[in-house]
Amino acid sequence: MFCEEQFLKTYNKEPAGVAFCPYRICPIGAHSDHQHGKITGLAIDRGIHIAYGPKQNGVVELTSLQFDKRAQWHISSTPSVKQGDWADYLRGATITLSKRYSLKAGLSGVIEGSLPIGGLSSSAAVIIAYLSALCRVNEISLSDGELIQVALEAENEYVGVSCGKLDQSCEVYSKKDHLLYLDTLDDSYELIPARQDMKPYKIAIFFSGIERTLAGSKFNMRVDECRSAAYALKAYAGMEYGKFSETYLRDVPYEVYLAYKDRLPENFAKRAEHWYTEFERVKLGAEAFRRGDIEEYGRLSFESGKSSIYNWETGSDELKTLYEIMTRTPGIYGGRFSGAGFKGCCMALIDPAYEEKIIYEVGHEYIKAFPALKGKYSSHICTSADGVSLCRR
Repeated sequence: MFCEEQFLKTYNKEPAGVAFCPYRICPIGAHSDHQHGKITGLAIDRGIHIAYGPKQNGVVELTSLQFDKRAQWHISSTPSVKQGDWADYLRGATITLSKRYSLKAGLSGVIEGSLPIGGLSSSAAVIIAYLSALCRVNEISLSDGELIQVALEAENEYVGVSCGKLDQSCEVYSKKDHLLYLDTLDDSYELIPARQDMKPYKIAIFFSGIERTLAGSKFNMRVDECRSAAYALKAYAGMEYGKFSETYLRDVPYEVYLAYKDRLPENFAKRAEHWYTEFERVKLGAEAFRRGDIEEYGRLSFESGKSSIYNWETGSDELKTLYEIMTRTPGIYGGRFSGAGFKGCCMALIDPAYEEKIIYEVGHEYIKAFPALKGKYSSHICTSADGVSLCRR
């Protein structure tokens, strides 16, 4: 890995270890975790590596192979507000971990991402990889649940992204050749194994050539629209309701939504429609995967993508074009844009027998639609993978 070489070049010594966290995809269950929905997801065999070594003076010193600016702070005096750069996620993780455990050692590290940024939850992956390294040098052992919660709080409270725990859970709980089926209400989950008689599949990532940041997008607005819909539905139905920030669509029975949805403002109704139909798609998708029907699971993923475009109303022109190309490309079982959907990438579950043809046809059609992105667009073939691990020397 190049991050190890760069660490040796910078610090004139081998790193003490390399922390790794995989990226994730969510074929069905997008835009639902922040309302305590259910999700299905997979970790993939690409992700974030951090070559690191301890610094006993408490300083954290990080460089990223994807960004120019070096970041530095002290574990006991991390800036209390975000600084507006790529390292904010890791400053937030430092503060959040220090609230739970006493930190004595800092670290020096070189960060390397193996795919372009956007749509695969690189933010959660870099936080988790960093936490793995920071815990290691401070001899702290986190449970899976703690790791997920600390990473989530770093994004919610420090960076200011109103995301749920989909990303972190996929990157921690996932197991190779299994589908993660998670209920974000109570964190219960199942790892559904791929059946022996299931048709083979690989994961294709089509990067649009345009990056995005969640905090600067309309992501938080969509979350508020869901909460507003839930709040209004409770009021119409005479249900008890408390704080707006503690209101979720999961609290509102589907029958209540059907009875009062016509009273909601159009945008609120669309967001709720996506959430309730996605909840059902997740259940059907888990059943399809359990019986080995990758084609039906893929079809439901295409449905999820359509709802995200028309009901959730996200997806840049580039990603919507990629989605449409995928729906008419032979050999693609299903797929959707990945992540928040304002920029980034699309993911697809594909038949490996069509791999080369899919790569050519999707790329050809996309560049024909957006010729200015030639050289920036890229495609990548991946497989499912285990969740986060810490490699020790």
